[in-house]
Amino acid sequence: MNYSKLGASDLRISRIGFGCMSLGEEREASRLIHRAIEGGINFFDTADLYDKGLNEEMVGRILRDRRTEVVIATKVGNQWREDGNGWDWNPRKEYILKAVEESLRRLQTDRIDLYQLHGGTLEDPIDETIEAFELLQQQGKIRYYGISSIRPNVIREYVRRSKIVSVMMQYSLLDRRPEEECLDLLRESGIGVLARGALGKGLLAGKGATSYLDRNAGEVERAAKAVGVLAGGTTKADIALRYVLENPAVTSAIVGVRTESQLKEILSGNGEGRLGKEEMEELRLTLSPNRYEAHR
Repeated sequence: MNYSKLGASDLRISRIGFGCMSLGEEREASRLIHRAIEGGINFFDTADLYDKGLNEEMVGRILRDRRTEVVIATKVGNQWREDGNGWDWNPRKEYILKAVEESLRRLQTDRIDLYQLHGGTLEDPIDETIEAFELLQQQGKIRYYGISSIRPNVIREYVRRSKIVSVMMQYSLLDRRPEEECLDLLRESGIGVLARGALGKGLLAGKGATSYLDRNAGEVERAAKAVGVLAGGTTKADIALRYVLENPAVTSAIVGVRTESQLKEILSGNGEGRLGKEEMEELRLTLSPNRYEAHR
C-alpha cells in the first residue's frame, strides 16, 4: 500500500481509505476492518450522523486496541432532533464544541486525527465555525480539521479563510465535476482531497448500468466498459480507483466496504497501480466532463 501526506498536516494516510458508513453487524465489521489494516489501510472515516452515533461507537470499539496504527476521521454539523426524527444543520461554535466531546467518548480516544465539517453553505457563520475547529486544535482534542463538501463556492471560502488540510468530495469517472476548478485550486493551496464515490455506487465495478447524476444508463454502461477493457489482470474497481488517484490533488480514495469480496477488490491494486497517459485519455474521452450547475 502506498501512503501520502494529507495536505499541510503530518498525517500519512493510505491511498485507499475505509469508509465506515455502510458497516453492518459488528462481528463482520470487525473482521473487515482488521483485514483492511492487514492489507495496509490505515485511514478510517466515520461521522456522528451515521446510525445516530452508533457507527462511531462501533468503530471505536473495533479500533480501540489498534489506535496507534490508524488515522481516525469523523464529521460534525448534522444535529439529530430530540425525537430522533431526522436532523438539522448546525455549524455553530457552541454545538461543535459540545459534539466533539460525544464523538471522543464514542470513539474511545482522547484526540480525533481529522475532524470535518459535514457539509456547509454560504449562509453559515463560517468564521464562527472556523473558530470552533481552531480552538479544538489548540486544546489538543483534534489534530487537524477539514470539510466534506461538493460546493465550489463553500470550498473557496474555506480555502481563503481557514487552515483546513483536506476536503472530502465526490469524484469519479462518472462525476468529473471537481475537475473543472476545485481539484486545481486545492492542489495549488496545498490541501488534500479525500475522494469518495470513486466506484460510482458500484456502477464502475460491475453493477448493472443505471442512470447516475446527469448520466443516462447508456453513458454509464459505456464508461463501465471502458474501465473493464483496461482491467486486464486486475479488477474494474482497481481501474476506477486509479482514475481518481491519478489526479495529483487526490490524497486518498475513500471506499465504503460491506463485504470481504468488496475489500479484496479495492485492495487488488493496493493503491499502487498507475494508469498511463494514453489510458487516462481513453477514459476521459469516454464521456464528456460534467460540471456543477449550482453553488458555483
